[in-house]
Amino acid sequence: MTAASDLLSAPVGPSGRRTPLTAVLALAFLAVVAVAVVAGPLVVPDAMRQDILSGLLPAGSPGHPLGTDELGRDILAMTVAGAASALVGPVCVAIGSMVLGVVLGTLAGYQRGWLDVVISRWTDLLLALPVLLAAIVVSGVFGGGYWVIVVLLILLFSPSDIRIVRAGVLEQSARPYIEAARMLSLSRWRVMFRHILPNVSTLVITNMMLNVAFAIVAFSSLSFLGVGVAAGTADWGRQLTDNRAIMFDNPAAVVVPALLIILVASSVNYLGDWAGQRLSRTGDAA
Repeated sequence: MTAASDLLSAPVGPSGRRTPLTAVLALAFLAVVAVAVVAGPLVVPDAMRQDILSGLLPAGSPGHPLGTDELGRDILAMTVAGAASALVGPVCVAIGSMVLGVVLGTLAGYQRGWLDVVISRWTDLLLALPVLLAAIVVSGVFGGGYWVIVVLLILLFSPSDIRIVRAGVLEQSARPYIEAARMLSLSRWRVMFRHILPNVSTLVITNMMLNVAFAIVAFSSLSFLGVGVAAGTADWGRQLTDNRAIMFDNPAAVVVPALLIILVASSVNYLGDWAGQRLSRTGDAA
């Protein structure tokens, strides 16, 4: 059993604990995807170039490892180029919603009173809205657009962040070190953001990475429905809806982007859980 467990672990890190092999593999996979996001436009600048004479080539064809679609567009090139559209928006959503969550959740949890009531009722209202349906309606009213969806999802994702941060701040506010800070007449802003916030950072980091995974799925679903990402744009969700008709002619046109969506979301989710556990153990040890 000892030998088997050693095979599933990476070398010991600086903290003296072994890093699971699954975490190393997930991190390596996300690093490759990040390279595709950054270098994709340079590597495949003409990813959407059409070649009707090369339409519907199967995977493994010369010059087209994943084949082509009906218009002769290379599936591998579109997949590499589509990484940016599929991932930049979700990362912006996760960061933006967490910024709102940190600011409003900290204010609600520490200030309490009427401010807590207003923020709490606002979060209740947003939580009552179905995310995908609200995005479709707003896109139809305002004409859609990639960044319109980003802003909307930031607002719709923020209520859970606000509640999580608020709960963490409430728990920390009752601790002796906060009472000591108040007795020293430190400003409220300093107490909130210099003393309390670092102690809820584990919640912030874990939930932000979870939001990335949820946002990837939400963006892909909206792209599949034709919302947010314009036709003719390289995007994994858009590839799913554009290539449904050729699924039996070239399965890779649908399977590859679908697998990437699942693997990226799962990897981010797993790393978020693992990082949260490591940070919690580090905090308990300290």
